[in-house]
Formats: sequence, structure tokens, C-alpha cells
Amino acid sequence: EVQLVESGGALVQTGGSLRLSCKASGFDFDDYVIGWFRQAPGKEREGISYSMRSDGDTIGIDSLKGRFTISSDYAKNTVYLQMVGLKPEDTAVYYCAARHHALEDGLGSLLEAWYYEHWGRGTQVTVSS
Repeated sequence: EVQLVESGGALVQTGGSLRLSCKASGFDFDDYVIGWFRQAPGKEREGISYSMRSDGDTIGIDSLKGRFTISSDYAKNTVYLQMVGLKPEDTAVYYCAARHHALEDGLGSLLEAWYYEHWGRGTQVTVSS
């Protein structure tokens, strides 16, 4: 059974930092893509990044590059989202998601929520002004 468990969310002040973790189990990391998403109140779920062992880690939103960094520890089956310089607009529930990735899938859909089959329950990040 595929399971994804996010952790690390918290209430922080503007300018603060957090590291979110996504612990995965039940599948082979070599064959899956792991995505990070966030959903703010009243807004659609937004794709932030994706990680694949074959392709590395990619931040998909240009405005977040420089503040958000992703990394993967395959020995621990864990993907991390390091966030610095947090702003109130980063307030959201942060989710990780997974799907078996085939070469023919390409890369164009990896930031789209509809692409993913498995989701964690999310972790709340709140940034106070």
C-alpha cells in the first residue's frame, strides 16, 4: 500500500524557515515521481516541485526558486522541502503526492494535481505577518 506522510508544518513569523518532510512507503522510488503541492484557503492546489531519481529534483515555480529547495534521501524514502524567507502568502496546506512514472508520460504534467494517484494528508504552514 502506498503511503505518504507529510510533517514539519508550523506557525512561523514572516522571514522564518521550515523544512517539510514527505515520508513515502509501499513503492519503489526508482519508478515513482514525488510532487509537492500547496493549497491556500479559497485557492486551487498549486504544484511546487517534483522529484524523480532519474531526473533529480525540480522547483517548478520560478518565483519560489531561491527561497524553496527540494532534496531527496532515497535511503530514507523521504523528500524534503526546505523553505526560507517565508511570507504570509506562503500560508497553505502543503501536500506531497506520488505516481508511477513512465517515460512516455514526459515531464509536462508533473506539476498538475490531476496527474498524481496517491496523496498524503498534508501539513499546515502558517506564516504570520
